[in-house]
Amino acid sequence: MEERMIKAGITCGDTNGIGCEVILKTFADAHITELCTPVIYGSTKAFAHYRKLLELPPVNMSTISRAEDAGGNRVNVINCTDEDLPIAPAKSTPQAGLAAFKALEEAVKDLKEGRIDVLLTAPINKHNIQSENFRFPGHTEYLEEQFGDSRHKALMILMNERIRVALVTGHIPLSQVASSLTTENITAKLVIFNQSLKKDFRIIRPRIAVLALNPHAGEDGLLGTEEQEIIAPAIAEAEKQGVMSFGPYSADGFFGSHTFDKFDGILAMYHDQGLIPFKTLAMEDGVNYTAGLPIVRTSPAHGTAYDIAGQNKASEDSFRQALYTAIDIFRNRASYKEATAHPLRKQYVNKGNDNVKLDLTKDEGSNA
Repeated sequence: MEERMIKAGITCGDTNGIGCEVILKTFADAHITELCTPVIYGSTKAFAHYRKLLELPPVNMSTISRAEDAGGNRVNVINCTDEDLPIAPAKSTPQAGLAAFKALEEAVKDLKEGRIDVLLTAPINKHNIQSENFRFPGHTEYLEEQFGDSRHKALMILMNERIRVALVTGHIPLSQVASSLTTENITAKLVIFNQSLKKDFRIIRPRIAVLALNPHAGEDGLLGTEEQEIIAPAIAEAEKQGVMSFGPYSADGFFGSHTFDKFDGILAMYHDQGLIPFKTLAMEDGVNYTAGLPIVRTSPAHGTAYDIAGQNKASEDSFRQALYTAIDIFRNRASYKEATAHPLRKQYVNKGNDNVKLDLTKDEGSNA
């Protein structure tokens, strides 16, 4: 299969966080534009401000009005904000939230129209971005609203080369986690995870570990019954649907004994259960990937990092890995689609006499 240059849509995120800084540092390496054609949605003013403030090396940026005009071997920028946008590093402002939303909205529109191939989002502030047009706890839920349907539900996966952690529940209060867990929901997440590992990561027979909710996996009901009544039945039901999953495992022992190294994916019951160990292991090069949707979206595994914004302290490693991951997944999906487009027909063998005959004329639904 011939590989073409992938057009990567990139949103700048909160203009007062570290988004612009990590984007500039990533594309200071001119070789990056040999891997993809970047189209950045954001503020040309913000990029100019941070390049000067942080004394960063120049980046070959060209302002364009449409994604269709994006040229190769350069960084293409679509300005989505007003020229009077105030830039205030390390401060949460309504203007920065609006700028983040405008960039995201424009990129999503182009992604729907096929003008870009993948989406890479820099961090937003989940509070200041809230408006009449954005009432979601994060990117994942917003993108599910834009691209999901009854067959496509979003699954948050945090990953690097060593570990992949998916979540049953995402951005909800801890007090709501237990009541949000159902056998049907966990089963659905396992099926999505399994399919993503096959299609997006080219793992033929994925092995998925499922974490328990309660300490010590409930101790046979002494510390909680969710493992017996909800999680174990979900594992059994997923097995009927072709998913090879194991557990439920007590999270502390699972990570403490490095059992995670034996699995292709880990399904955690809630946000911090999966993300605390993940970020301890993979903060520098971790990637947030939204699986389950018909589009490819990644982001760095960190937030706006106001505490270091505007100080030239931000590392671009996670952002760069998010870009590499988006490109790899886009190509993996294309390869998977091509490989499974025309499966071999089922073969029927007539063993009624000594001369065994192979009959390829029967349809799969007919009686052999």
